[in-house]
Amino acid sequence: MNARPVNGGSADHFHGHPHEERPHEGQPHIHAGGGGCDHATHRAALAPQALQRAADLCRTRGVRMTPIRHDVLSALYTTHRPLGAYDIAEIMGREAQKRVAPITIYRALEFLLEQGFIHKLETRNAFIACPHAHAPGELVVFLICEQCGGVDEAISPAFSGALAKVLGEAGFKPRAGVVEIAGTCAHCVAPSPSAGGQDSVAQPA
Repeated sequence: MNARPVNGGSADHFHGHPHEERPHEGQPHIHAGGGGCDHATHRAALAPQALQRAADLCRTRGVRMTPIRHDVLSALYTTHRPLGAYDIAEIMGREAQKRVAPITIYRALEFLLEQGFIHKLETRNAFIACPHAHAPGELVVFLICEQCGGVDEAISPAFSGALAKVLGEAGFKPRAGVVEIAGTCAHCVAPSPSAGGQDSVAQPA
């Protein structure tokens, strides 16, 4: 099972997604209790090291991290929410003060997917940066929060082994080793500080 998404193909594969879910840019990413998003802040803090690692890997692999590819990856690190190509184009347009064609974004996304620097969430038809170096065959579980829109990655060798056993018994060959689970993240589940003596039902990751 290949943990790296195999949604690559040609740029035409990405072009023209009428159902692309687009987060509302400009709205504050706030969790229950009124606080800012701690794990989004953590994701942004990973950006410099992750971008440098991506550039180093490109040199090692003999492929080019062009400015547009770098800028697309950088835009994805501005949030841990999944972004569509048009959202990325808006972010880059604000930074560069010029319009970036969506087809250019799709081509960069194709490259970043092939190199394993980002993931595509099929249920959201959107993309998220991946700062982790996943091992071949490693199952990636995406935890998608329906309240704040954030996405976290989880790795479980036990779950991966159990799922591989189920797939093997069924004779099923998966296209990509990813699982998407929608729900409420620990940050949103945690009660507001104003809740007094209530026990927290979950701790932030």
